[in-house]
Amino acid sequence: MTTTLSHPVASGPLAAASRAFRSAVRPRLSQMGSRGLHAGLATTLMFGVVAGAAPLEGQLVSREGRELVRPASDSLPREPWGRRLGAAPMSDRRFEEERRYPAPEARQGVAADADHFYAVGNRTIAKYDRETGERVALFESPADGPLIHLNSCVVLDARLVCAHSNHPGIPMLSSVEIFDAATLQPVESRSLGVYEGSLTWVIRHDGSWWMHFAHYGNYSGVPGHGPEWSTLVRFDDDWRRLASYAYPVSLMEAFTPNSSSGGNWGADGRLYVTGHDEAEVYVLELPEQGSVLEWVETIPAPMEGQAWVFDPTDPLRVFGILRGSGEVVTGRLTGG
Repeated sequence: MTTTLSHPVASGPLAAASRAFRSAVRPRLSQMGSRGLHAGLATTLMFGVVAGAAPLEGQLVSREGRELVRPASDSLPREPWGRRLGAAPMSDRRFEEERRYPAPEARQGVAADADHFYAVGNRTIAKYDRETGERVALFESPADGPLIHLNSCVVLDARLVCAHSNHPGIPMLSSVEIFDAATLQPVESRSLGVYEGSLTWVIRHDGSWWMHFAHYGNYSGVPGHGPEWSTLVRFDDDWRRLASYAYPVSLMEAFTPNSSSGGNWGADGRLYVTGHDEAEVYVLELPEQGSVLEWVETIPAPMEGQAWVFDPTDPLRVFGILRGSGEVVTGRLTGG
């Protein structure tokens, strides 16, 4: 039996006006330069939304022609000062595919506990039985609700801790959304507001929270801040910043125009991360000096980037997704 939960739908004249404003204005402003953006905002705020300008319900705005345009004032070269570390060698280890599960909700990532896995979409979390592959619960937030872009989740103490953002919105907003893993009922929300970028994953390690804040080199990016501005931030239990780390430019170039979409600490004390599309896992270590993570190994994997987790019952197994086919896939580490 599947249980479906949802947030209350935002309503009222103000909410409707806000949605109409976003629908009508955003597709046009995203194609403007820096001066055009300010002019467009001023015109819209002065005269209101043009009647009939909003796309039809369910209509997608094409991303074609919406590549990030840096303003003329951003003329500094993108120099990798202190960050040019060579690409890590391909490992003789690999994650060999074991099993696939149909899971159409798996658009952003997957989480797992001993008995279930959780397929994560922008506004959905679907809970599946690991043995049978049967869906047993479903959480859905409405399109005009408070959740916009769930990026990844991890099960901690019977709770799903999820990274959430307003991607592809600018300014970038982020929050940590927490759900009861048994019922998928929302239980807590921690707003980060405008911070270091767009939160794509949050994990627990060594008594701290570790969060990846992404920047992009395409239509969803901030002028002057390409993928090289992505950062890993460590927080204590009171969400106070303890430290932060940059990624090697060579790794960011592998992710371009995107950033890291998944990360987990391995049993060996190393940080394992994935990109947006690549069928690889990148192994990193904290630096002994400086601010740049050390890229030590690249491991082939059966998943297509995105958010993933180590199996809590087997540290050599991963759960990942194949978003193109709507599947969850498992792989076991071999070799080495």
